[in-house]
Amino acid sequence: MSVLKVNQQNFRQVTESSKPVLLDFYADWCGPCRMVSPLVDEIAGENPQYLVGKINVDEEPALAQAFGVASIPTLVVLRNGKVAAKSVGARPKAQILAMLRSEQA
Repeated sequence: MSVLKVNQQNFRQVTESSKPVLLDFYADWCGPCRMVSPLVDEIAGENPQYLVGKINVDEEPALAQAFGVASIPTLVVLRNGKVAAKSVGARPKAQILAMLRSEQA
């Protein structure tokens, strides 16, 4: 499954997903974001059981504000439309996957 570019128009689709959701809040100018981005892409490609989306904070400041994003990259896991996990800063792939898996019921 590919990464979904999340914006105000498709955000409801994301929050209503029956799958666990991984959101990557990033900006094009952010060095650590560029380190995390390919890992998020890999997770999306290898794990069809998750919905993976990216939110550009420069293009979607209201969404970033709604999630209290003060620093980027910020990774958020949603389950049933609610925040289940959140981490700030670059993380290795194993830690990102652990965030997704640890919240599974």
